Amino acid sequence: MQRIVLLCRHAEAVDPFPLQPDFERELTPAGQKQARNTGRWLRENYVKTDAILASPANRANLTARLIAGKLYFDEEQISYNPDLYNARESQLLKSLSELPDHVKQVLLVGHNPGLTRLARDLSGNLQLGYMEPASVVAVALQLPEWQEIYATSGVLLHQHIGQGV
Repeated sequence: MQRIVLLCRHAEAVDPFPLQPDFERELTPAGQKQARNTGRWLRENYVKTDAILASPANRANLTARLIAGKLYFDEEQISYNPDLYNARESQLLKSLSELPDHVKQVLLVGHNPGLTRLARDLSGNLQLGYMEPASVVAVALQLPEWQEIYATSGVLLHQHIGQGV
């Protein structure tokens, strides 16, 4: 069964100021515009998302909510997982492997460098560029169930570069 993983890096965030926890960084006004533009692009190209997984960090949380609004996805259904905050590729894979099998298309909103590494591995494209803010990499996978994601690679469908700055 074909499943689609949409990997999205959070939109542009404010630079941290002294003693500010990284987790609390917010989106810039340009970042909010980027997230809305990325949401429109996703709606035009991928219509329906069955699940959204996101880091609970402020910048990823708001990116996910802004995108959900453009996808007509109930933001109350977004799954915020603390393990996705600045997660390594292995933790991102673990979160995807735990999805219920009725999910055919998932959007994961998180952070680099883990997202870029996962995009390269899932797509088999090691030349894939570093994901910029609000960028999306779409990968199609042939998976009977999500727990088999560890043993497969897919096909790169699209790479969308976040815009709006």
